[in-house]
This record gives sequence, structure tokens and C-alpha cells, in this order.
Amino acid sequence: MISRRKILGVFVGLVLSGQAFSVSAEPLKIGYSDWPGWVAWEVAVEKKWFAEAGVDVKFEWFDYVASMDAFAAGQLDAVGMTNGDALVTGATGAQSVMVIMNDYSNGNDMVIGAPGIDSIKALKGKKVGVEIGFVSHLLLLNALEKNGMTESDVTLVNVPTNETPQVLASGQVDAIVAWQPSSGSALELVPGSSKIYTSADEPGLIYDMLAVSPSSYASKRAEWEKVAKVWYKVVDYIKDPKTTDDAVAIMASRVGLSPEVYKSFIKGTKILTLEEAKSLYKKGPGFDSIYGSSKLSDDFNVANKVYDKPLDIDSYIDPSLTLGL
Repeated sequence: MISRRKILGVFVGLVLSGQAFSVSAEPLKIGYSDWPGWVAWEVAVEKKWFAEAGVDVKFEWFDYVASMDAFAAGQLDAVGMTNGDALVTGATGAQSVMVIMNDYSNGNDMVIGAPGIDSIKALKGKKVGVEIGFVSHLLLLNALEKNGMTESDVTLVNVPTNETPQVLASGQVDAIVAWQPSSGSALELVPGSSKIYTSADEPGLIYDMLAVSPSSYASKRAEWEKVAKVWYKVVDYIKDPKTTDDAVAIMASRVGLSPEVYKSFIKGTKILTLEEAKSLYKKGPGFDSIYGSSKLSDDFNVANKVYDKPLDIDSYIDPSLTLGL
């Protein structure tokens, strides 16, 4: 029988030889949900690229709002969130730092009108089902503003995003606002319904990010650097015509859809290359900067009393992992 002293001696030897390992090290826990820019992580999971990179990562699958709740409760090191929702989560007590820019929505977020509602202007005096205070609400306000209208021109009905297809089908509202897959489900469920405004009409309105808790980021920065490198390996795999089909098949399988259907979801998501992400990290006032977009989200949140005071946008964004690649 090997004695405890013998085992201890072996461990000490490993330490002295620089081969020590931590038996108690916890993996990085990342919450992700059903959005193409976050489902893309599944490629790295299936290919075991995190192990190759020497970083222990555990991905946990949630509904979107539940993922933010889990992050706020301290159950996750990081979570996939929109830039606007990262501000909301931070203002209510769970600060984060957005360190990886996965994509911006390029058509998957939609305002969908019931049969007979074929434009934003046709919504005047009508009911719109939307998850108030979240990113869909921001998209709706942007659509109204672009058409010379304000929120007072419509009646908002607060509806969880995943319930919007059924609510539209029931006739309780004249339009809904949702993102894929809920937006696509609504179009299929309600014959004659149509998308009357999408995130493709305002590129950069909605950035999808990996947001990390400040404590995890500070204490495990070297590990997060490895995660960032793996992310861009995923992006390259998705973008390479030789491997696109395999990537799409992996992503589609994660959410129970056919690759043919999932390809349309990816088309509505501008998954960003490294160089594209670097350019969007430059400071600027408009939607072509993560800083400008986040400032406009902050203005929206304060104006709609999601929280009381403007936030320090810079403290929520750290481009250094991306710019260092």
C-alpha cells in the first residue's frame, strides 16, 4: 500500500519540478442561450478546442433571461448578453465587463405585424407585445423614431419574448417584437404576418457580447485570453467555406433544427471577424462603435426608468483581449 507520505512526496516533487496542478481549480462557467452568436460556442465544445488551448470551461445552457439571472446570482463567471442588457444587469447589482464581441444582430430581431399590419406607421393606435425594458423594446422605439412616431403612439403589452408567437396568434396584439427563434416561429405560426422592421435596418443597435464578472476577469485573465483565442478559431471555422457546413450542423443540432433552417438564422447574425471586432471597439458616438451603441442603450434605459442614473459605459467594456490578438 502506498502511504500518504509517499503520495505527498510525489506531489512535492511535482511542485519542485514545475509540474504541479491544482486539484481544486474550478472551471470557467459560462452561461449561453439560443442565439446564433452564442450557439457558435458549441463548435469549440464539440471540437474540444478549450482543452487543446489549456483552459477548463464549462458551458451551461439557459433560456436567455434565466442566464442573466444565474449570472446575477453569482452562479456563472460569464454570460452571453446584449450590450444593453449587460447595462441593465449591472445597474441592478451584477456588474460585468464585456470582453468578447460575438456579433451584432443583422435581421434576426424583428417587429412582426399581424395580417393587415404591413408597416410601422400602421401600428399607430395598435397594441404591440414586447418584453418591456429589454433589447426588443429598444428595437421597437428605434423603429418608431425612424417613422416619426413615439411610444405614445402605440400601446405596449408586456410579453416574455419566448411567448410572443402565441400571443400574436391569439389576436391579443397587433404586432410583436422578438428575436430568432421566436421571431421565425411567429412568422410560421401566423399566416399572413410579416416582418415590418428588423435589426438589419439599424446595424449595431444590438451587439451580442460575452460579459464576465470583474472578479473572475481579474483573477483569471490568462484563462480568458485563451477563451478569446478559441472564439476566433470558432469564427474562422464558421466563415471558412470548407468547414461552414460542419459548423452549421453542429449549431443546428444544439437547438434541434435542421442545418437548412439554421442557415437563415446565421444570415441574420453578423458574426464578427477579429478585424471587424477591432474596428467596432473604437470609440465613437454612433452604432458603429460598441461605446456609442452602449451609450444609446444607456440613454434608453434611463429614459424608460429601467434604472435611475446613467452608467459609466467605459467600465463595462474592455477591448484589450480582442485588441491583443
